[in-house]
Amino acid sequence: MGMRKKSDLPTKMCEVCKRPFTWRKKWEKVWNEVKYCSDRCRSQRSAKQEASL
Repeated sequence: MGMRKKSDLPTKMCEVCKRPFTWRKKWEKVWNEVKYCSDRCRSQRSAKQEASL
């Protein structure tokens, strides 16, 4: 497979910041499990869940 335009890649919405983010090569095998756009959002989500307990 050759190069693809960034606009052709799949996108998702981050569950924390609600911003769209684009598929990355490092997420190739786990794309269906990816929920957050960054480590920062992932850690904020964890902190919010712990605070609500």
